[in-house]
Amino acid sequence: MRLDKWLWHARFFKSRTLAARYVEKARCRLDGRVTNKPHASVAPGMVLAFALGARVRVVRIVALGERRGPPVEARALYDEIDPA
Repeated sequence: MRLDKWLWHARFFKSRTLAARYVEKARCRLDGRVTNKPHASVAPGMVLAFALGARVRVVRIVALGERRGPPVEARALYDEIDPA
């Protein structure tokens, strides 16, 4: 699955377009490597790190999801990892 689509499914962004723009302009790390490509592939088990607001989010991708569901369903797509 594409990174921008996964970020939208996991409800980090309100639209897929916003997610794609964020990945292009911000520095996201996917398994420790910097990426600026919204079409980068993600899979379960990968670790994603990105700054969102004043907070750095580090999450392990658990599932890809088939749709952008309710928040409860979206939280099941990742596990939060403490960045410290």
